[in-house]
Amino acid sequence: MMSEFKNRVFGCAVVKAINSNYNADFSGQPRTLPSGIVYATDKAFKYTIKNYLKDVYSDSEYILYFKRLKNEFTPDDLTDAYKRRFQSEVRNDTIETIARNLLSCIDVRLFGATFAPKGEGIKNKNISIHGPVQINHGVNIWKENNIFSEQIMSPFRNPGESGSEDKQATTLGRQSKLEEGHYLHHFSINPKNLIDVSTLAGEDAKKLSEDDILKLKEAMRRGVTWYDSASKAGAENEMLVWVQLNEDSKIVLPNFTTLIMLDDEKINGKCVYDFAGLKIELERLNDEIASIEVYYNKQTCSVKNLPVSATEIDL
Repeated sequence: MMSEFKNRVFGCAVVKAINSNYNADFSGQPRTLPSGIVYATDKAFKYTIKNYLKDVYSDSEYILYFKRLKNEFTPDDLTDAYKRRFQSEVRNDTIETIARNLLSCIDVRLFGATFAPKGEGIKNKNISIHGPVQINHGVNIWKENNIFSEQIMSPFRNPGESGSEDKQATTLGRQSKLEEGHYLHHFSINPKNLIDVSTLAGEDAKKLSEDDILKLKEAMRRGVTWYDSASKAGAENEMLVWVQLNEDSKIVLPNFTTLIMLDDEKINGKCVYDFAGLKIELERLNDEIASIEVYYNKQTCSVKNLPVSATEIDL
């Protein structure tokens, strides 16, 4: 059994999107800020992490907060999901048992949970778990935000169309994609966020472990590339920066979105990431830092001005 993980971490993950729609809004367009800069929600990146862990570690880990369907093809509600996993009714379990059960799921140990079940006979069973892993929205740091749309044709006609001619024709649709984007998601990890719920759940409850962190790092490096759909084809993991502090460190690092820049021009077709801002910040606090790891796809990008103590690793 792996030991408990106690260090705080700051870092970022970069997702590259070429002719892709990494995270669409409800109109099907890539999400944009009022300034026109393309962004993605934290939920989009978390989903790829959960999906990767669900697929790759299904024999040893369970993702509780994930859409699953009943026989009638309707999604589980929270009490259904709890019963499916733990073979027990929420109304019959104590709050301590519920907390212990929730912490047995790796997604809850990583991201926390809001457990507020509804139903007859259920009250005072709500638990809010502040997850150690907090991920920010990803902002496109590439110089351009070029969105294009194209028409697509369905093989089926739409009988609801008005006009006799329209009823006989196949349906036309539209899809929108980003020409090129490099989404930078800043994140932080604080294992102490689980202290309260771990105390409630008792000594036998699972805690954030070194093994959990190894799996998280793997999913952060591969989850987007692993999850391939029609709209997300062309979106893949490009970089993971992992700055692990000493266990007793109390420093707080600023958002990496302001510390890592992307050069306007590529070199030999590769994007160039400039770590000058991060280097200044980290070398100033060198005594507080246990390790700096930079994972990146060496086929698509290069790095410059890395901190002296940083370890470069192929993604």
